[in-house]
Amino acid sequence: MIDRSRRGRMLAAAAATALALGVTAACGSDSEPTSGGSSAAAPVTVKVQTFGGGKNFGYKEAIDKWNASHTDIKIQEEHLTDQFEQVYWPQMIQWLQSGSGAGDVVGIDEGGMGLAKAHPEWWADLGEYGLSNRQGDFAPWKWDGGLTADGKLFGLGTDLGGMSLCYRRDLFEKAGLPGDRDEVSKLWPTWDDFIKVGQKFQDKVKDTKFVDGTNTLYNVVLVQEAVKNGGVSYFDKSNTLIVDKNPAIKSAYDFAVKISQDGLTAKLRNFTPEWNTGMKKSQFATLGCPSWMLGAVSGDDGAGPEFSGKWDVAAVPGGGGNWGGSWLAVPKQSKHPKEAAAVADYLTGKEAEVSVFTYSGNMPSNTQAQQDPAVQGAKNEYFNNAPVGDIFAKSASTLQPVFLGVKHAQVKNAVESVISALDDGSVPYDQAWQKLVDDAVKAAG
Repeated sequence: MIDRSRRGRMLAAAAATALALGVTAACGSDSEPTSGGSSAAAPVTVKVQTFGGGKNFGYKEAIDKWNASHTDIKIQEEHLTDQFEQVYWPQMIQWLQSGSGAGDVVGIDEGGMGLAKAHPEWWADLGEYGLSNRQGDFAPWKWDGGLTADGKLFGLGTDLGGMSLCYRRDLFEKAGLPGDRDEVSKLWPTWDDFIKVGQKFQDKVKDTKFVDGTNTLYNVVLVQEAVKNGGVSYFDKSNTLIVDKNPAIKSAYDFAVKISQDGLTAKLRNFTPEWNTGMKKSQFATLGCPSWMLGAVSGDDGAGPEFSGKWDVAAVPGGGGNWGGSWLAVPKQSKHPKEAAAVADYLTGKEAEVSVFTYSGNMPSNTQAQQDPAVQGAKNEYFNNAPVGDIFAKSASTLQPVFLGVKHAQVKNAVESVISALDDGSVPYDQAWQKLVDDAVKAAG
């Protein structure tokens, strides 16, 4: 069974302090290449820097296995922070620009890949270490995401987002709604239907809100609408900011306003300590769930073990979507690029990808791992034995990529701050859209 923990968030200020002190949703071949050094020599330590809450990138079991069987290379994972856009990526950019501070292998969320691709001088060319032969292990869009602007391989894909909707079946039953996941899925083929279900829920359950807040579902709707609007979100494919021109942004924004004005939200911003507390105190009953989000819910920082079996997984309104997914890259500043490339290769291979999925639930981007029986047949005990392998393996085969610009992470953070602020009342509804556009322009530079 899968006990998932991935992307909760801590306070940015606390994480930033940790970063200043230097403490700052996995795939590869199964050949496990080594450095070729003598076993008598001191082993090379390869530092892997990652982000995310709970079980993070889910590498513990895979790393333990490597370290138990290798004497020449040892992997040391360094979890830097829960927050990618606010803390991890800004600090990583500073390290990459200065030429020191970054690990031997670093994780990069999809939101940072546009900027990473534009700076080939930051990265080791993984093709020099024979990893260009990995192309067949990934969907074309995932592979292309790891190529620099000049066509060199710098990143190998870890996980995919996929999409579902997590819900508290016990609270649904309390509201007189069905608890069975198939019946729940039938309740909301569209987002309008979802809102109607939320209104029914809210009429019956007064001490719990239907959704966590505006940000989570804003992102779900955005990725769905982006596919319908040319496969772009904040930037077009020439890296021009189109926040005020892309119908996908306005549609997702209007949905966020609607659920807020209807009183369906607990007014919590995702990946904050308050959001985690909200799960523990049953302050909300649903949230959008890419595969990695299941870990944020089930982890100790999320709802925790006492809510095992009370959460379940249903189909998402509107049909699918892909939010999230990361890559591993080797900074050029690494003193051990050959060994680092071997580790990145291993951690993105079939065996490690399957291990990550069964340990933490992050959906593999390695297509061989996606087809493995351990993935396809997986059920999640925490989520009432939901057939998550079947749910996310099917979604992975039909994912359509969305273009993310060079400054995507910066603009995303600015936009989501406004989406959250209109919900908590700090930005009036009638001023929120203009503020969103203005802040996006500032963030894009």
